[in-house]
Amino acid sequence: MKKIAIINGHPNRDSFNFGVAKAYRAGAIETGAEVKEIVIKDLNFNPNLKFGYQKRMELEPDLLKAWEIIQWADHLVWIHPVWWGGFPAVMKGFIDRLFLPGMAYKYRENSVWWDKLLKGKTAHILTTLDQPGWYYRLFFGRPSVNQLKKSILEYCGVKPVKVTYIGIIRNFKEEQRDHWLKKVKVLGRKQK
Repeated sequence: MKKIAIINGHPNRDSFNFGVAKAYRAGAIETGAEVKEIVIKDLNFNPNLKFGYQKRMELEPDLLKAWEIIQWADHLVWIHPVWWGGFPAVMKGFIDRLFLPGMAYKYRENSVWWDKLLKGKTAHILTTLDQPGWYYRLFFGRPSVNQLKKSILEYCGVKPVKVTYIGIIRNFKEEQRDHWLKKVKVLGRKQK
């Protein structure tokens, strides 16, 4: 039985991203997977890494619980919108506070290399856009995906990381929303 953590980075519960999370969860549960969710907007924590890496901040209880879920999971599903080429500030703060040296990766002494402490996990990024996915990749270089996939998840050992672009949501009609939610439910069944 696969253990899945759905991490929702949208700060608005009325957003389409919450429908995406619900659809993925439904599909995964149909296959017998165990699913836990992290809704970043509901967590009580300071998103600012006040001291950088010079001094460790104490992790709030909500962050400790979220980290337990991330460690427990085999498969991480990240759901977020693309805003100004990146993801919402609260999601960035969540990552800054949790994906720390000694937790997600570990520097090797006297080396430029590091140990990837999240090896053995896979991930799927589901990102909503107000432009076609091909346009985001071709003309902007997909900065949010590069940051989350390569600079964070793969850096910490999570591999493979698949990506699904959902858009153009700004102009979605009801039937387009339904189409995407059905498609996401199928992705939840496949858990890849």
